Amino acid sequence: MKRKKRFQKEKMRRGIYILPNLFTTMNLFCGFYAVVSAVGGRYVAASVSIILAVVFDALDGKIARATNTTSRFGVEYDSLADLISFGLAPGLMMYLWALKPMGRMGWLAAFLFLACGALRLARFNTQSGTISGDHFVGLPIPAGAGMNAVTVLICYKLGIAKTVSPVVILLMLYALSFLMVSTVRYNSFKKPELFRKMNFNVLVGAILILIFIAAQPSIAMFVLGLAYVASGPLLALRHRHETEEVDLELEDVSTEVE
Repeated sequence: MKRKKRFQKEKMRRGIYILPNLFTTMNLFCGFYAVVSAVGGRYVAASVSIILAVVFDALDGKIARATNTTSRFGVEYDSLADLISFGLAPGLMMYLWALKPMGRMGWLAAFLFLACGALRLARFNTQSGTISGDHFVGLPIPAGAGMNAVTVLICYKLGIAKTVSPVVILLMLYALSFLMVSTVRYNSFKKPELFRKMNFNVLVGAILILIFIAAQPSIAMFVLGLAYVASGPLLALRHRHETEEVDLELEDVSTEVE
């Protein structure tokens, strides 16, 4: 019995890796700082903290896979950190920034975003390893949180932060919440072919995008975030249209055969 417990402790110790979990901790720190900033009315700082959390969240997984230090502990820790940084922090920020005048409707929309984010994380964990990694099922919660953050930033950039309509923000939160728990597929950008087959024109385009981000970070990140959020439904409509065309062609062929 003692030997079994010792083996379990040693296995647990081996499963906790410093480097990837350090980045996850930075993700959690940024999420907590975003909450503190939002409560203090510093919404730009809160938005920047959420974006930094997205960066750390992307790095911890890549580092874990690159160094072969993935573990079940890391997966669970990452999900808990994501719930704070990408569920609680953006929901609270949007409520205090724009939805507070709407009263109950406002905080319920913020709670819906948090709840759908939690459901999205739970579904992702249960489906991990059973579906293709080439795409995400539903909008990833970091993308939903990032969309909230860049919306705040661009409103401050355009000088409309204090006059933005709470109804617009409310509808945006509902749309993001629905997309997170939907079955709409989003590109995960994990295909190695995307980087191995990059030609010269694509490289030039990537450099131009980086220049755009450096010149106008708020506008660039908002445009890129909106494009990614909209890409899922648009690709779903395109796939549905192509499927309907194929079905019609098969019907025509079967009719001719008869």
